Amino acid sequence: MYYTNHPYVDIGLATILAFVRKRNPPQLTDADFAQVADYITREYIKQPLRSFLTVVFPNSGFTQPAFFSQPERQLDYAQRVLRSYAANMPTLNEQCVFTGEPAVAIAFGDKEDLPLGRAFRQHIPLLTGEDVINFHPYADAGLPVSGQAMLAIQAFPLGCAKCAGRLLMVHSDNRELMQYFAARFLEQNRKAVQLAQTSGSSKMPEPPFSMRTLFINTLLEAEQMRRDVLDEVRPFSVTVYHLSNSGQGVDLDIYHFPLQVIAFLSDMHRADFSDEWNRIVNRAWEVAPKKKKAKAEDAPFQPGKNWLYEDLFDLQLDLHQNAKRFIRTYFLRFAIRYARGETDPRVMYSLRDESSLVSWKVTAQFLKRILNMNKERVEQIRKMGDQLADYVAGENDRRFFTRFYGARTYYDLRLELIRANTAHVKRGHAPIITLDPYIEVFEEGDELARTDWRLARDLVLIRMVERLHALEWLGKNIDALPETERTDEGNEVERDVSFT
Repeated sequence: MYYTNHPYVDIGLATILAFVRKRNPPQLTDADFAQVADYITREYIKQPLRSFLTVVFPNSGFTQPAFFSQPERQLDYAQRVLRSYAANMPTLNEQCVFTGEPAVAIAFGDKEDLPLGRAFRQHIPLLTGEDVINFHPYADAGLPVSGQAMLAIQAFPLGCAKCAGRLLMVHSDNRELMQYFAARFLEQNRKAVQLAQTSGSSKMPEPPFSMRTLFINTLLEAEQMRRDVLDEVRPFSVTVYHLSNSGQGVDLDIYHFPLQVIAFLSDMHRADFSDEWNRIVNRAWEVAPKKKKAKAEDAPFQPGKNWLYEDLFDLQLDLHQNAKRFIRTYFLRFAIRYARGETDPRVMYSLRDESSLVSWKVTAQFLKRILNMNKERVEQIRKMGDQLADYVAGENDRRFFTRFYGARTYYDLRLELIRANTAHVKRGHAPIITLDPYIEVFEEGDELARTDWRLARDLVLIRMVERLHALEWLGKNIDALPETERTDEGNEVERDVSFT
């Protein structure tokens, strides 16, 4: 059996490998398949998995209440869906839609009219039911499936995480990473099953994190990420599925984590980025809500979300716009105007109080990996930030710094740069900035502003703030920064700036 590029089968196969502690699909034997089938036969008909599996396999022989008092029917169902991989099983003259192998010539249930080798919604999530002929060639309902593929599909929930009552599935073209997720979730699930059974609970415990935070937190813990950084392996993509096949509501959210985001996160593992990156990440965790009166029996607050991780997911929706918001929030420390609950730390972000978290090195890598910004432009932005910071510190020009920071229009921004440049030349100095670098950073052509001039200004500010902090000018002139700088999520920035 081999990987198929379909998430159900691939994650199920990775789960089987993790269960028997092997690394490569060709190493699997019938004895390995039997070991997994034995566990599923024993545990899927008991709590807590029986209740949880209604989200994945509703009305199956594992979860159908009519089967609960008929153990022989449950055993027969398990035999059909779990052990039809044997070489001596009869096959059909049809190919499995997943593996290309012959579909097995048995029915996946004991109904008299159930067609041989055909799988339906109770066997595979998000399919149609037995009597629905829509969307099937020649109105031939169901999908032909091989015995090995069916076993993998029955096993795949064990290699997923339960999040918000749904299944979190992680699929990747990096097989080792996918196997890491399956192994990690399998280990957590088996512990959760044992804990629930010991306490007599019918509910499958959930991880303490939200779906997005759980995924990225697990991704960053993967040894594969660190090894790829060291070996300079080509980046890979990851697709996250948040699935419910429940009869109370079928739902599926799909998140594509593209190569550039994975590459950026891999970069942040490197020693020259990790310290600065981790300090930014640590300030994005939920904070404890304010309580009127704490009680002795109250459990310590456990953060369930890291908002930086949560916002990384939004980059796939509108990369350019959401990347600008991401930069403002996490790299320039703009507070979010509208919080998502009292535990959201982003409402308390402040450049005045957190200038030490501003990092051009991290920002530049984000521009390179996520926005694919021209290398020359990134370098010109850095140089301009250095030159303007040196000017501000050398002349102690608080007025220019405040006005540059608070410019609301491109005209205002250009006017302040011209005034500072002219004044500096009149004092007998060389110009702070010259025409070509200015055009590279801010303009498309003669007096035609770039559509992303605000982003360019924010990037110049990031470098200026970092350098002014290093020159100790900012510590002595911290009140040059406005007390509030907030951004509506997705909207332009509004600032409370005094020009006096």
